[in-house]
Amino acid sequence: MFVESFKVESPNVKYTESEIHSVYDYETTELVHEPRDGVYQWVVKPKTVKYEFKTDVRVPKLGVMLVGWGGNNGSTLTAGVIANREGISWATKDKIQQANYFGSLTQASSIRVGSYNGEEIYAPFKSLLPMVKPEDIVFGGWDISNLNLADAMARAQVLEIDLQKQLRPYMEHMVPLPGIYDPDFIAANQGTRANNVIKGSKKLQVEQVIKDIREFKEKNKVDKVVVLWTANTERYSNLVVGLNDTMENLLASVDRDEAEISPSTLFALACILENVPFINGSPQNTFVPGLIELAIKRNSLIGGDDFKSGQTKMKSVLVDFLVGAGIKPTSIVSYNHLGNNDGMNLSAPQTFRSKEISKSNVVDDMVASNGILYEPGEHPDHVVVIKYVPYVGDSKRAMDEYTSEIFMGGKNTIVMHNTCEDSLLAAPIILDLVLLAELSTRIQLKSEAEGKFHSFHPVATILSYLTKAPLVPPGTPVVNALSKQRAMLENILRACVGLAPENNMILEYK
Repeated sequence: MFVESFKVESPNVKYTESEIHSVYDYETTELVHEPRDGVYQWVVKPKTVKYEFKTDVRVPKLGVMLVGWGGNNGSTLTAGVIANREGISWATKDKIQQANYFGSLTQASSIRVGSYNGEEIYAPFKSLLPMVKPEDIVFGGWDISNLNLADAMARAQVLEIDLQKQLRPYMEHMVPLPGIYDPDFIAANQGTRANNVIKGSKKLQVEQVIKDIREFKEKNKVDKVVVLWTANTERYSNLVVGLNDTMENLLASVDRDEAEISPSTLFALACILENVPFINGSPQNTFVPGLIELAIKRNSLIGGDDFKSGQTKMKSVLVDFLVGAGIKPTSIVSYNHLGNNDGMNLSAPQTFRSKEISKSNVVDDMVASNGILYEPGEHPDHVVVIKYVPYVGDSKRAMDEYTSEIFMGGKNTIVMHNTCEDSLLAAPIILDLVLLAELSTRIQLKSEAEGKFHSFHPVATILSYLTKAPLVPPGTPVVNALSKQRAMLENILRACVGLAPENNMILEYK
């Protein structure tokens, strides 16, 4: 059975006009390695820590500024939200299609809330806590191309022509602000697009981005702004002592107009200085050490890296299943070809390397979790190939071969072909990222040992379900297994309304 909404009734939960206050027992374990009877042993000690959560239920008017607004992802997301807001339908060769948010965790997935008369009861994910409605978002952003959003949508060739015609009047007045263009960080083939750029030194570019954010906020009368990078994949920035290794060195490097500070780092820096959440949807190392240090000091939310939409999402499910089943993946070969502008930019070796890194690390924690299958330091052979094939456009092809060792020296091979409508998979992920980033800024918590409430850590691990290479605070383990990431996100939101984590034990029926 499916219910649209629910309210928790518990002595541990209090609803007011402005907030939800919950008291939550966090049950976890503590491990110690200590001598017992003359021998060192691992001892696991269950422990319970009492937490309190406060969630501000006053949903703000939200502005979303996309870096790369005129690209395939930015134009597709903007078009999709407008189509949903206006209730647009359009003719395809199969049927009359209605606008929807399929592919969005927040808008199109559900959570289990319990059972009733022997039947499982589910509710929308978005019913857990008050969230911004996508239709209420005000979109804006930057792009190095000056095409209006209607023409950008046509250039992308993602959406059906009938839909594009209906959307054009809503989008042709939307024009991106000039972006930051540095040909050293992206493929040379992107130069023909760059007719809408911020001139001047890197310091002046940062100041202009801050000015753009302030003017956008004032013009549109929004309460909050979230900025997300959905522009070209950049090459990796060199990490250099004295340049970007500390907060002070990074700021000084910008003042000196050092060449090795990337456009994405400049955008992120502007957002941190303005205390605006910034999310990196591409694989490059935008968050150099000095930038992370600054975000932590200023308690400004940052998240990333790289949208997890197609091949990598499947990989984080399948490898988790294989290793969890006691099967040993020994070779993973992943091949992609695509024909959109992302594919053209990735045809340059330096930008492909960024993508290769983010795709390759996705299995590390799953392999490390099973010391029966893998010796220390042992790892499957893992190869990632991406090729640019213009004809296929946004319809990316992903082909994977997983070879594993099974019982008594046997071999098992799984081959998968995945046709990914690249931007149609990425757009709802962008939506989820900005909605969850905004929501997380309204949640505060404290443990029983802490005197006052505080926000989540500014490095937003809560967003890791949606990214290929989750950004985590220094010293924090990286979790890539998709089921664990989703459980973490859902269970944190459940804790905010005093609900126990979903453990699937269903003891009442055992």
